[in-house]
Amino acid sequence: MTSTGEQAMQHQPPGKPLRIGIVVGEVSGDTLGVALIRAFKAQGIDATFEGIGGPQMIAEGFHSIYPMERLAVMGLVEVMGRLKELFAIRDDLVARWKASPVDIFVGIDAPDFNLRLSSQLKPLGIKTVQYVSPSVWAWRQGRVHGIRAAIDLVLCLFPFEVDFYLKHQVPAVFVGHPLAQEIPVQHDLARARQQLGLDPAQTIVGILPGSRSGEVSRLAPVLFDSAFKLLQSQPALRFLVPAINQARFEQIQQILASYPASFSQAVQVIHAQESNSKIGRDVMAASDLVLLASGTATLECLLFGRPMVVVYKLHWLTYLIASFMVRIPYKSLPNILANREVVPELIQYDATPDKVYLAAKALLQTPQGKTQQDALVAIHQQLQGQQAVNPALAILGLLNKT
Repeated sequence: MTSTGEQAMQHQPPGKPLRIGIVVGEVSGDTLGVALIRAFKAQGIDATFEGIGGPQMIAEGFHSIYPMERLAVMGLVEVMGRLKELFAIRDDLVARWKASPVDIFVGIDAPDFNLRLSSQLKPLGIKTVQYVSPSVWAWRQGRVHGIRAAIDLVLCLFPFEVDFYLKHQVPAVFVGHPLAQEIPVQHDLARARQQLGLDPAQTIVGILPGSRSGEVSRLAPVLFDSAFKLLQSQPALRFLVPAINQARFEQIQQILASYPASFSQAVQVIHAQESNSKIGRDVMAASDLVLLASGTATLECLLFGRPMVVVYKLHWLTYLIASFMVRIPYKSLPNILANREVVPELIQYDATPDKVYLAAKALLQTPQGKTQQDALVAIHQQLQGQQAVNPALAILGLLNKT
């Protein structure tokens, strides 16, 4: 009996590497993408990778046709202003891969873009994979029919998602999140601070307003206002803000410039090096408390066991539309996984500086912060204990199906 990797190598024409198309739209997708590329290499598969990727993937040899930043837009209303550009990028990728087909296409997250791209690639005979399930189980469940038509296999980060897809006759497997295994349950705070050159004795609050321009413009002022209030009540606090690229660095600095010098002097904006989009994770690991945008970053913060306050704001019309479609009571991944409120969620009209300040102040006190931290560690242990499929092997298995 041959292994999946051996079957894949049998699938390859002699001397011809597999061509794998991948599209990611943000930093979290870049993290999954680079892990996937390394997983293929670990299986001894001769493959090339192309599409749209981030700096981690590019450093691993990925050919990015467009900058990842071009897809970094979120929200129903916000997307409208970028539709022409997004359609042009999608049409170009379809034309490229129609003229010179990849063997398989993997869309990592970015479902609004990737599912539409897959729906055009699949009729060309290209196998299609969606890595990271859209939150179809949470809202707009009718999308599952479109997913079934466009996607050959869904790679799910969480086990409960597989049950949903199998119920709707969509092939799906649980692959877990590579960081759940990579990040130890007990993380060394002192070492994380040493790596960033920080004082191990200081109380540090990480502020992560998102990786997209629109997120930063909406959330950074709220988070900075709340941090300013924290500083007034606890003058010894220090704040870390990661900037994933030069554009975000300049945007954050411009917002900070409107604050008093006493605050800006307490804030350190850490600019990621070109090959390091892990800077957000580095800041989480070094912080006593994290104020951050809702999204995949909340899972990473959970895995580091760092107490957090989750904040998010959308365009008012996007929020109004979404509020009629959401089927679950929680918005952040820690609460969804626990099926209870483990971390404070301050969404839209609750995302005010006063409410963020009060939630953060409570978590900086030992009992409340420790209670949340213990709950996060328990979720991490559950994720580590669940048996996951290697995503590269799942994709290779699909590739060998006739």
